Amino acid sequence: MKSSSFAAIGIGSVAALGCASVALAQTKAPAKAAAPAPAAAAAANPAQQITANVPGVCVLSREGVIGASTVGKYVTTRMGQLSNQVNAELGGEQTSLQNDAKALDAKKTTLQPAQYQTQGQALQVRAQSLQEKAQQRDRELQATEQKAFARVLQEASPLVGDVVKVHSCGILLDANSVLAGNPTMDITPLVVQELNTKLTQFDFDRERLDPQAAAPQAR
Repeated sequence: MKSSSFAAIGIGSVAALGCASVALAQTKAPAKAAAPAPAAAAAANPAQQITANVPGVCVLSREGVIGASTVGKYVTTRMGQLSNQVNAELGGEQTSLQNDAKALDAKKTTLQPAQYQTQGQALQVRAQSLQEKAQQRDRELQATEQKAFARVLQEASPLVGDVVKVHSCGILLDANSVLAGNPTMDITPLVVQELNTKLTQFDFDRERLDPQAAAPQAR
């Protein structure tokens, strides 16, 4: 057994905690913040401003529905709460592990080499277990977010159909596929307005995934 300090045993678990502290620890938006919506990009650059209104052609941003709707904002806030709960859970275990590692190092000179090695190996097992738990919680948070936002879009789906009929949209384009367009063709705000009337929040908790089923399969 090498005489290196076991106080460093928590370093790996610190890295593992990063998995569960991803952007979810903050209230991240469902769309990539670095990529502005097509309508916003066109408005920011007058040279690309398009004023022609093509009858029967409408544009919808699913990310816009999630980001601007009351229920979408609620989901984002709730995900932040769930992420904080996970960080508190893992942080407590990490602190306990680090304290035990320091305590073991303090007893190093009074323990037999075999005892020191045995207790050190037990700490390593705990550190590995904590890392695996952090990865598991990260997968669960991702699954929870995907399911919750899918629920928002599912609730919005019939409303999109209603707005399409009212505006006689013969073609409905995804905003992500439109480089620039006339804002008057964007039905996203109308869908958001209807969704806000229909649903503002719904109860959900962190998904619980089977550790073996959720873990990446070895090749």
